[in-house]
Amino acid sequence: MPIKIPDALPARDVLEKENVFVIGESKAVHQDIRPLKILILNLMPLKIATESHLLRSLSNSPLQVEVDFLMTSSHVSKNTPREHLISFYKVFSEVRQNKYDGLIITGAPVELLDFEAVNYWDELTEIMDWSKTNVTSTFHICWGAQAGLYHHFGIKKYKLYKKMFGVFKHTVSVPDEPLMRGFNDQFHAPHSRYTEIKLDDLVKDDRLVVLSTSEKAGVYMVMSKDRRQIFVTGHSEYDAQTLNEEYQRDLAKGLDMAVPHNYYPDNDPDKDPMVLWRSHASLLYSNWLNHYVYQATPFQIDEIK
Repeated sequence: MPIKIPDALPARDVLEKENVFVIGESKAVHQDIRPLKILILNLMPLKIATESHLLRSLSNSPLQVEVDFLMTSSHVSKNTPREHLISFYKVFSEVRQNKYDGLIITGAPVELLDFEAVNYWDELTEIMDWSKTNVTSTFHICWGAQAGLYHHFGIKKYKLYKKMFGVFKHTVSVPDEPLMRGFNDQFHAPHSRYTEIKLDDLVKDDRLVVLSTSEKAGVYMVMSKDRRQIFVTGHSEYDAQTLNEEYQRDLAKGLDMAVPHNYYPDNDPDKDPMVLWRSHASLLYSNWLNHYVYQATPFQIDEIK
C-alpha cells in the first residue's frame, strides 16, 4: 500500500523515481480505507532530505500510511525555505487536538547543548507529554532518542571524546521481540553523533528494555516495556550519500574529521560508499508499523489513550 503525501511535496518525485509507491492527496480521497496516521516532528536542519529518508523507510509496508509533518514554533529553521514549511508543515497548536497512530521524533544537531538550553526544549517536552495520551507508539531517532529517554526516564547523555561517525555492527539482545523479527544476529546501522547514553544507566531502570547494542557504537535500540516508546540512537533512515555529505560539509568547515567508519570501500572517500544497512532499515520501520502501531492502535483513532 502507498505512502499518502501532499501532491506537491518534493519527496514525491524522488521516491517515484525509486519505484516507491506513493499516492497524492487528490487520489487518496477516492480510496475507502482507514490509513495509519503518522506525525513526523522534523527537527533536522535539512528537512527536505529528511522527508525523503523517512518516507522511504515507511514505504515498505502493506499498510497505507498518511503523514503529517510537524515543526516547532519556538525555533525558525534557517536551512529550509519558508515557503516549503508554510506549504507542508504544521505547528503543535494545529495538531494537539488530533490523535495519531504513530509519531516520529527526529534527531537534531544540538546534542552538545544541555537539553534545557535548547531553545525549543519546553515545546518539545510538551509534545512528548502529549504523545503519551494521543499517540499509540512514538519512534525517537538519535538526539530525539536521547531527549526522550532523558525527559521520560531521567537517562543522562554523555559527551564522547570524538564523533561517533560511520556504519557500525550491532547485535540483537532480545531476538524474540517483534521489533527485531527477521533481523540477523548481527546487522549494520549508521551513527552520527557527539554524545551517548550508557548501558549501565539503562539497565537500572526496569521500565526499559535494551534491544540492541554495538561493541563500538554502544547502545543502539531501547524501548519502554509497554512498547509505546522506541528509542534508536543511530540513523537507519539515512540514504547512501548522507554520511558522505556530512563528512564533506564538516571538512569544508575546517573540522578535523576522521573518515566515516566502515563506509567507503578501503576507507577511500573517492570511492562510492557501501550501503550495508538498507535491509535493516526496511525491517525496522515495517516491524514498527506492523507490530507497534497497526496491531496496537484502535480502529477508531479517537479511542487512543
